[in-house]
Amino acid sequence: MNISIMRAFIALRQLIISPPIAKVAELQTQFNELRAYIEEVLTDYNDINENTRMQIDLINESLAELQADKTIRNIPRKRIGYISEE
Repeated sequence: MNISIMRAFIALRQLIISPPIAKVAELQTQFNELRAYIEEVLTDYNDINENTRMQIDLINESLAELQADKTIRNIPRKRIGYISEE
């Protein structure tokens, strides 16, 4: 029983020497650093998505122009191959 009482006093002394408030402050600092890092990564990710979105829009515009050009030039072509006499 005396050993458990001594261990309790030792635990109390350690709490007094290094209060958990310092550990909470350290955890809070680490959490804030992690939050800033995640926001930076997500910002970079959104920038990449914006660039990709712009490129896809340009591709779609180019395809629409090509499609419009094809319908304008819809001229009947001369038939290639064997021509039968009927």
